[in-house]
Amino acid sequence: MYENRKKDIIYPIVLGVVLIIGIIIGFKINKGSGRTSLLVNPKTDKLTSVLKYIEDDYVDTVGIGQLVELTLPAVLKNLDPHSIYIPAKEFQGMNEPLEGGFDGIGVQYNMPNDTVIVISPVKGGPSERLGVLSGDRIIKINGKTVAGVKFPADSIPKLLKGTTGTKVKIGVKRKGVNELIDFDIIRDKIPIYSVDVSYMPSNDIGYIKINTFSKTTYQEFLKANEKLKGYGMKKLIVDLRGNTGGYMDAATNIADEFLDSTRLIVYTQGKSRSRQNIYSNPGGECINEKVIILIDEFAASASEILAGAIQDNDRGTIIGRRSFGKGLVQEQVYFKDGSALRLTTARYYTPSGRSIQKPYSSGNDDNYFNDISNRFQHGEFQQVDSIKFTDSLKYYTSKGRIVYGGGGIMPDVFIPLDTNGISPYLTKVANRNLIYRFAFDFTERHRNEVRGIKEFESVKNYLNGFNLLSEFIAFAERNGIPANQRQISHSKLIIETQIKAVIARNIIDEDGFYPFILEIDETLKKAIEYFNKKELSSEEVSMLSPKLSIQGWIRAQLKTTARKDLVSHSA
Repeated sequence: MYENRKKDIIYPIVLGVVLIIGIIIGFKINKGSGRTSLLVNPKTDKLTSVLKYIEDDYVDTVGIGQLVELTLPAVLKNLDPHSIYIPAKEFQGMNEPLEGGFDGIGVQYNMPNDTVIVISPVKGGPSERLGVLSGDRIIKINGKTVAGVKFPADSIPKLLKGTTGTKVKIGVKRKGVNELIDFDIIRDKIPIYSVDVSYMPSNDIGYIKINTFSKTTYQEFLKANEKLKGYGMKKLIVDLRGNTGGYMDAATNIADEFLDSTRLIVYTQGKSRSRQNIYSNPGGECINEKVIILIDEFAASASEILAGAIQDNDRGTIIGRRSFGKGLVQEQVYFKDGSALRLTTARYYTPSGRSIQKPYSSGNDDNYFNDISNRFQHGEFQQVDSIKFTDSLKYYTSKGRIVYGGGGIMPDVFIPLDTNGISPYLTKVANRNLIYRFAFDFTERHRNEVRGIKEFESVKNYLNGFNLLSEFIAFAERNGIPANQRQISHSKLIIETQIKAVIARNIIDEDGFYPFILEIDETLKKAIEYFNKKELSSEEVSMLSPKLSIQGWIRAQLKTTARKDLVSHSA
């Protein structure tokens, strides 16, 4: 999994390095100081010795702990882009999605206008069991007023989360009730699901969307797969788009279910790590299912392991765009203060011997993580011919098909990105987060009507009773975006789809969001079309690659433009 890099710390680190060099030069000049022994200590002790000398003899009092916190990222920055130090204050938030859960009260909420509003209590969680409802406004937490007082949004989870078995008291304002309603909630384990949605988009075709590879992903996948088989599924689409990775075991366990007999899934190898082969076992749960894997430029690491295993073993078809290209394996080391180190210890290789890792230069993370933007600028998202591989990167699948290493998984069927439906009007309302705000306001106005809705078809039928586009245009005008009918007509499908999807998410979570978005997902449509063709010639395969109208843009906008106060959080 590739991580968001921290703010640039080069300036303070340079100052620290200059300070250390100055100290060492001073030692050489003043040999009579009695501390020249520092210069001949083994190199592994030099940093410790310098920090100790600063602590003992520096002219002012300094926090050695703070110097260490600055030094560790600087050291790791010169290794590779994925070896990182995680401070204690950041570790829990970064690790929770991989652990598959956290300790809390079990609510999803957002915080518009300085007030915490419950979107929905987690099913079966402590808040739902006590009667907390969607739409409730949390006014007090443990007697402290947190509404209408500009209470820091990032402090809310710290108050609501806590060790399982501990108690937190909240006071909520409920529509139609004059007095605050108090709840004494005993915190419990709250799941974080890595399978966003599983449903049947076509007669015998199932669809499973995996957002990360956590400790619970494998079991979630098996449960979703079993459910879909109960609906008559014979063919499965596994969507890994946007999935930046996670635990390798989760990906290899899922790959194992598709591979009959003993097949190589992946192998890892490093300077201090001997080659480790991971094989499949006979008799997987999915061996009788045809499979398609969807990937894009954000699919990385464990996602690429799963896609590579399916591709190299000729077990299924990979559809989409070239993946991120992260083929490094990290091991996590924990420190007593709650911080952690993720250190790259090996590279992974697909069954054909491919390294998926794209090139990088030590200490130049900006270029590495800007690679996706550069690929877009160079036309790779529009034309498959813009992607060039050298013969030295050529490998062969188990049936002799040519595949390439050195920079992500190249799909078998390429689906380009297009910007059809994008207009200046759409860009303006997206940049102002008006679609999110409108969807939230709509849900709030109709809270009593939608509270009992539990199924997607019911949400769909309910929303079809409104002229949401007209209501939104008026809402946007009230918020300073004048209507432009020509541009609105051009972007109508995107706007209506996003509005319905976000409202549905507010009502029934991801089970409402994805079916709306996926209705206009050209990549999914092409995957279904591919399944429905018995045999494909090369010409037919190329015809499966028309321009992707709007799906990629929608997903990117929903990921990157929403403000924190309009996106749901968990506690």
